[in-house]
Amino acid sequence: MMSFLWPWAFAILPLPFLLRLLLPRAKQSNDAALRVPYLSDYQISENSNYVTKNSRWPLLLFTLAWVCLVIAAARPQWTGEPIELPISGRDLMLAIDISKSMDHPIRHNLGSVSRITATKAVASAFIEKRVGDRIGLILFGDQAYVQAPLTFDRTTVNILLQEAFTGLAGQATAIGDAIGLAVKRMSARQDVNKQHANKSASEDNISESHVLILLTDGVSNRGEITPLKAAELAARKGLKIHTIGIGNRGSSELDEITLRKIAKITGGQYFRAYTTADLQEIYTLLDQLEPVEKDVKSYRPIKVLFYVPLAASLLLASLLALFIYAPQFSVRSLFDSAPKDAYEKVRDKSA
Repeated sequence: MMSFLWPWAFAILPLPFLLRLLLPRAKQSNDAALRVPYLSDYQISENSNYVTKNSRWPLLLFTLAWVCLVIAAARPQWTGEPIELPISGRDLMLAIDISKSMDHPIRHNLGSVSRITATKAVASAFIEKRVGDRIGLILFGDQAYVQAPLTFDRTTVNILLQEAFTGLAGQATAIGDAIGLAVKRMSARQDVNKQHANKSASEDNISESHVLILLTDGVSNRGEITPLKAAELAARKGLKIHTIGIGNRGSSELDEITLRKIAKITGGQYFRAYTTADLQEIYTLLDQLEPVEKDVKSYRPIKVLFYVPLAASLLLASLLALFIYAPQFSVRSLFDSAPKDAYEKVRDKSA
């Protein structure tokens, strides 16, 4: 789209034409500087083709040069189509228990499926919705490890999630280590952001856009740090943790009290899933609690074009100066445009 940065410059467009109409014309003197006999024989008729042509096209060139100059002064620019900038959303880490107990069944409609299978299906759909968020995946059993670092590549995270299987990280459950690893990864990410933003090193809290969703079906019985100590560390860093307990009703394998405390300490919420429908509903609620950023930022590339009419104006002015005011051209045009009978008279008198 073409636009002008200073459109008010077009107000001066009729200025030279107003001056031509309002100001008095310059007086023309017919007095000859030198008396020459037969001067009338050398005078060019006012109705000659040269005078007629010479009185029209310079005015046209002057007009075009002035119009181009005014257009250049108005600063024309071309605005391109809007280009969307990458969305900067949340850093969302998923911590999923892959101990052997995740092979136990959970009710699904009229049948049942393994807990790990239900978790993969529901978490996969949740990941696909998080457009603009950086998604990371932590798997934990006896130990916790990062299966996928924080990334915008949701497809790769989903693939790595589907490739996980129970027993990969051991038979037990280390909830505290999973939380500690998430805090470490989030803190490292925050340090990188601070370096890019030139923030003070004293600002050691993790941004509010960092969230951990932890899912387990057991009791923490392994690890170098207890779940509550890890939750306190996460709270000091500002990491919000939502916890999900999965398992059948009346099961004593799940430590709901600890999961509730983890969520409360860090400002998150605790959810309990008895069936796959419950699990799906929980992830839907989490999607609402931590909504994806909807504000899309964009910009329009702008290309300045003032040099085009400015160059055209300078070219027209140069042509006018060359062909009108250059002495050699004026003399040549005078003799080329003079009537042939005038040259014949000059030749006869010289003879």
